[in-house]
Amino acid sequence: MHARDLDEVVAIERASFTLPWSRGAFLYEMEQNRVARCWVMRDDERVVGYVCLWEIGDEVHVTNIAIRPESRRRGLGRTLLANVLEDARHRQLRVVGLEVRPSNQEALGLYESFGFKVVGRRKGYYYDTGEDALVMELRLEAQTVDGRGGNRRPA
Repeated sequence: MHARDLDEVVAIERASFTLPWSRGAFLYEMEQNRVARCWVMRDDERVVGYVCLWEIGDEVHVTNIAIRPESRRRGLGRTLLANVLEDARHRQLRVVGLEVRPSNQEALGLYESFGFKVVGRRKGYYYDTGEDALVMELRLEAQTVDGRGGNRRPA
């Protein structure tokens, strides 16, 4: 992700979340947060999705992932997440975590298809509605998951 991508990224963010990140928040992640990494996915030159994460020690925390509304239901979110997990495995990281709204059934289904498990709950995490967040984790050393429900043992 580069500063030139932010008009499209922020538009996707606003269309995707009730508490969207600001342009400044993305800039901070890209330019100042030493543990953050952000990537965009393109269809030709157009940004169709993005993912941001923090890498701390041997753990990855997915902070943000979204797909342009008109590009959804094509497996692009699955591809973004699969790439994050593959990179983490390749670099021998141990855990990938994230928070998700319990009401976001589509995201829950995606994360569960990769083998993420609910390991906790953050009460009142989303201040717009007071909704809790489910804390989900995928332990990479235990197994690898292809994102379609198939388990494979690590090599």
